[in-house]
Amino acid sequence: MTRKFMRISIIILISVNCYSQNKIHFTPNFNESKETTHKIPKGQDYTFGYMEVLENRDNPDGNRIKLPIYIFKSRSKNSKPDPIIYTVGGPGYTSMRASKYMEYYKYLDDRDFILFEQRGTQYAKPSLDCPEWSKAVHQSNLPNFDSTKTDSLFQKAAKRCNERLRKNGIDLNYYTTNQIAADINDLTSVLGIKEYNLLTMSYSTKIGQVLMRDYPDKVRSVVMDSPLPLEVNYDEESVNNLLESLDKLLSDCEIDMDCNDAFPNIKSRFLKYLEEKSNNPLEVEVENPNSGKLETFYLKGKDLIIVFSSASTGSVPNIPLEINKILNNDLSSVKKQLQYLFQGPGDGVGKGMRLSVWCAEENPFNSQEKIVIETNKHKAVKGLSPAVFDDEVCKIWGVKKVAQIENQAVRSDIPVLLISGEYDELTPAKWAESMSNNLTNSYHLIFKGWKHGPTTNWSNPCAMQAANDFFNKPTEIPKPDCFDQIKSPKFKTE
Repeated sequence: MTRKFMRISIIILISVNCYSQNKIHFTPNFNESKETTHKIPKGQDYTFGYMEVLENRDNPDGNRIKLPIYIFKSRSKNSKPDPIIYTVGGPGYTSMRASKYMEYYKYLDDRDFILFEQRGTQYAKPSLDCPEWSKAVHQSNLPNFDSTKTDSLFQKAAKRCNERLRKNGIDLNYYTTNQIAADINDLTSVLGIKEYNLLTMSYSTKIGQVLMRDYPDKVRSVVMDSPLPLEVNYDEESVNNLLESLDKLLSDCEIDMDCNDAFPNIKSRFLKYLEEKSNNPLEVEVENPNSGKLETFYLKGKDLIIVFSSASTGSVPNIPLEINKILNNDLSSVKKQLQYLFQGPGDGVGKGMRLSVWCAEENPFNSQEKIVIETNKHKAVKGLSPAVFDDEVCKIWGVKKVAQIENQAVRSDIPVLLISGEYDELTPAKWAESMSNNLTNSYHLIFKGWKHGPTTNWSNPCAMQAANDFFNKPTEIPKPDCFDQIKSPKFKTE
């Protein structure tokens, strides 16, 4: 080999080594910021900043994304060394809104509390917003919309949003649950956390399961509020879960003497009514607040069941009364809900992240045949699709299917507290019960008469108390006095 070629070979080797070193030595970093996402009430001791990570961990020269983080210091002078990391559900919701309400979080009585924003959500940089999708939702809900054009409307919205995000250089394949779990694991390294507790809710319980499976070493304990198991195909079950939850609540009304006297046979009457309206829609005239004109909505059973599905835990006692109003043609509450549909479209915050997660992790494992069957199977809500996103929309979104392991149950001996609401139609208690078979050190609390997200029931912080008690003693089931005081709801009859 000549000296000239030797020099060239050395230069190439040095270049390759430099590239390899850059790839190996890229480390996430955290930079404090005085400009926060929200105005924090006085008296809170906290640090705010952004963690920078790679969008694609296999491409060190690619995009870097920034995730906002709040680190709230414990109110205790002798705080415990293992903080809580909290991230919310969706997928696509922001964790940052909680920063305004830390005075109400019991967890800070004992340890530091870290708010983590998932990649692609509202305050992350970039945020995968889809105003195109929100515009389509708004348009499809207007009374004069031609329902035969619904599919094409949302397909066009997905296409426009997808093209815009990709044009901005965003790789939508890397906004998935396992990437978010890797971000949280990076955060613990950046902050020097040796051991931590994890508080998750709804969708983010999937993030918790991936952390327990892939990065278990630092995880001390996990609370899963309204858990969504990795192995469940959500889209195949959602309509059935809705009807089962409604059945449970109305059955409880029928065994309550006062409720049954006021609303006899309410379950069978309501289901029969929904079935009738699925065939002959209910005409409801509502004043358009923008024009002052009366406009007509045609509501089927799948629309009217929202009286149950839109209710929060606090409004559960009113549900039989509200159903009875509809059965007696008192449509005042229905009209009030319909008026909200005239408001302008939202900004689509986090919707692109939701599409990426769902189309990579849920849609590929669905049976489209089962979804079609479920859409038409239940006479009371005929036409109500169980799918969050239509299969064609996911084809347009065009993200890669995740590995098969992301649809398989996680087995672990890490202490876990599973928390469910008895009437939760989104993540039913039966799912948490099935998960407990694979989580050998798990406990399950079901809150009677409650719905989705018990730890955020601000009218009764009992589930939050139970979660905090568990973080303090994760080797035993929490038994706060308030839990035994929660009974089946006292339904209102007038």
